[in-house]
Amino acid sequence: MTANIRLRAPVLGSPDPQALARFYQRLLGWPLRADEPEWAALAPEDGEPGLSFQLERDHVPPVWPPEPGTQQMQQHLDFLVDDLDAAAGIAEEAGARLLNAYTDPHEDVRTYADPAGHPFCLFVQT
Repeated sequence: MTANIRLRAPVLGSPDPQALARFYQRLLGWPLRADEPEWAALAPEDGEPGLSFQLERDHVPPVWPPEPGTQQMQQHLDFLVDDLDAAAGIAEEAGARLLNAYTDPHEDVRTYADPAGHPFCLFVQT
């Protein structure tokens, strides 16, 4: 038995999926593909996987860094960038909140929370 299975898009929950879609649209420059009261989606022009956003009225943002007894992160998004300062500026202007930054021998990383509190990383390889 075989099946052609492809990732379409990670889906992030939010009390305001349209606002979260607009945040990522500004960050990534991807066009809006769906805009409904409980659902929004972005996808790049090249047909690669995009991002979708669904209504979760009781969404509780994760705590970063994790602390015992708090809402834990279940996933985060990593975005490879060519100019970390420029990408960070776009993210912050769009409403991201810096959580931490670090450098290791292979990359410089800045971890942010999007407006709904989902963590994501911007990184440049060194």
